[in-house]
Amino acid sequence: MTTFHVLGFPRVGAKRELKFAQERYWRKELSEQDLLALAKALREKNWKHQAEANADFVATGDFTFYDHILDLQVATGAIPARFGFDSQQLTLEQYFELARGNKDQFAIEMTKWFDTNYHYLVPEFSKNTQFKANPAHYVNQYREAVANGHKAKPVIVGPLTFLWLGKEKGEAFNRFDLLAKLVPVYQQILTALANEGAEWIQIDEPALALDLPKPWIDAFQSVYTDLSKVNAKLLLATYFGSVAEHAPLLKALPVAGLHLDLVRSPEQLAAFVDYDKVLSTGVIEGRNIWRANLNSVLDVLEPLKTKLGERLWIAPSCSLLHTPYDLSVETQLQEKNPDLYSWLAFTLQKVEELNLLKQALNHGRASVQAQLDASQAAADARKNSKIIHKAEVAARLANLPANADQRKSPFAERIAKQNAWLNLPLLPTTTIGSFPQTSEIRHARASFKKGELSLADYETAMKKEIEYVVRKQEELDLDVLVHGEAERNDMVEYFGELLDGFAFTKFGWVQSYGSRCVKPPVIFGDVTRPEPMTVRWSQYAQSLTKKVMKGMLTGPVTILQWSFVRNDIPRSTVCKQIGVALSDEVLDLEKAGIKVIQIDEPAIREGLPLKRADWDAYLQWAGEAFRLSSMGVADDTQIHTHMCYSEFNDILPAIAALDADVITIETSRSDMELLTAFGDFKYPNDIGPGVYDIHSPRVPTEAEIEHLLRKALNVVPKERLWVNPDCGLKTRGWKETIEQLEVMMKVTKKLRVELA
Repeated sequence: MTTFHVLGFPRVGAKRELKFAQERYWRKELSEQDLLALAKALREKNWKHQAEANADFVATGDFTFYDHILDLQVATGAIPARFGFDSQQLTLEQYFELARGNKDQFAIEMTKWFDTNYHYLVPEFSKNTQFKANPAHYVNQYREAVANGHKAKPVIVGPLTFLWLGKEKGEAFNRFDLLAKLVPVYQQILTALANEGAEWIQIDEPALALDLPKPWIDAFQSVYTDLSKVNAKLLLATYFGSVAEHAPLLKALPVAGLHLDLVRSPEQLAAFVDYDKVLSTGVIEGRNIWRANLNSVLDVLEPLKTKLGERLWIAPSCSLLHTPYDLSVETQLQEKNPDLYSWLAFTLQKVEELNLLKQALNHGRASVQAQLDASQAAADARKNSKIIHKAEVAARLANLPANADQRKSPFAERIAKQNAWLNLPLLPTTTIGSFPQTSEIRHARASFKKGELSLADYETAMKKEIEYVVRKQEELDLDVLVHGEAERNDMVEYFGELLDGFAFTKFGWVQSYGSRCVKPPVIFGDVTRPEPMTVRWSQYAQSLTKKVMKGMLTGPVTILQWSFVRNDIPRSTVCKQIGVALSDEVLDLEKAGIKVIQIDEPAIREGLPLKRADWDAYLQWAGEAFRLSSMGVADDTQIHTHMCYSEFNDILPAIAALDADVITIETSRSDMELLTAFGDFKYPNDIGPGVYDIHSPRVPTEAEIEHLLRKALNVVPKERLWVNPDCGLKTRGWKETIEQLEVMMKVTKKLRVELA
């Protein structure tokens, strides 16, 4: 019989129950006991869904209160020593302080989980890191599942991926040298699970899809020889890319099974067809929401079933934490766009697809013929649908003018024209765009969507919020203002709602980090901009002040990366369609007198293919799409971009090639580490390194911001240095926002006097 399992499940709940409970706990409105009880109930629901879909194992250890890599730091005793916490006796309050910071320490750095939009907390390793096993997280969840009558498979990220994802801190050393100390701790964690009765343990090593250095690859043999001594069967899971080049090594490892991502890299199967152990095939997309053509999947699986027999396992390509919970609740989408609805599958539908595949493999296609016919009908309907393609979009892309993506003049000429009219002081200050989304804003938006508030009353409410933001910025004496984005629900969703070719769910939430969830748009067809999207809001904000108002747009690469993207044409084509559509908005802003325009691209780094051999092609089309979004603007229009929570060191030439007049970047959590790379590269344009962390409610001290700005001045000429927070202020409260910006402004003015 074919075994069906999942690699991980969404953590936040079908209705984001965990998010709201966490935030109530942080506000001291919910007790720890109640938060723990809610989390237990969510885990039980997840396991029940898996069991009811006929899964042979439920996944345990995948549930987290904030981040699974933070859980692993606790489990291995590798939490940052600077907090002074005991990982063996860590309280829930201390756990959250690691993630969010406290009055004495900034939060653990956060960055993207491979090329997804999920953020993990970056382990901090020092030469003297001492690991110590604390398997409670994994053991307790396993016990819970067994107590609920389930056959469970614990899930843990492997030691090589864990080390690779971390950073060295303090005295120079190579974190790879810590491996010998880390492996025995893993043995203790796995042994604790085996002693609980775990038959199989899934160990995730997605770093295998990267271009790992040879010593790291060579270490897999010895590491897994040691781990295999544990009295449990190990399933080594890879995903997000091909590991075909490592096939000889992986087939020789002393593990009981191997998982491959056959959605991202179906071609790698050929390298493993002779594998003589359990082969887990990731055949259902774990990162996108398109319904599978089950007949096509069976065409791949049936020959494998004949060859492997019971050694064939089926699974999603990766953890399902990247997909929304349940399509069946999307009744509005079903009524408004029934064709699109029929092409989609969320987490619960994906596990049901795996159930159908299992039945077909075990009992023949005829046993589920009606479901297979429905799957095929949906695939055929989508392929032939008339709502997807627009001839005018293809024609516009094909007929763009030569050098359409290039500015009219080089930066040196542009910046002189911009400075002439901007007339900004040394170290000009700005923010990244959003200001606090208050309960009043959210209530007004919800009431408007429910029809309880008229359009006129809603717009009046938003204008009131915009005026408040403008006045507060004037009081703070910021130099380049923003309107605060009160009218925007999300930096991608807002634009998707106003662009053709996009559709939206009501409950399609996925976790970005901690309690932060996003509801990605669905790009199902060719993209156009029917009418202006931001112009009147920016114009209104500008009418309230004599200071410069900055227009705010989300860039094409980020809209692409943070959406569920159609998979019937190349992503590069979709991205260029978005860029061209945005260029219409940029030119309309310029005509309306908004001549400082920020086009955010926080996701450009996360879109990099995992293999370096594929980078150049991606960076070429991503850069072109970004530049197309401002094609045709005048030299004296200043284009800003913003990037955050990614490592840019290895793609700085491509970042420079974007040719934005000003780039703002996240640097506070890394103590300006990223900015050093920009300095070494001699980045040619203006830079605004973030001087405080907006993901924490703590107010930075003047000394902290001054320390960061002085480090920045050692790297960036004072004439090209901007001052700003790390990112948008949407998730912060007003009190802390004002206090944080007051400190930023006080330090900036002090340094202006000194530098003058």
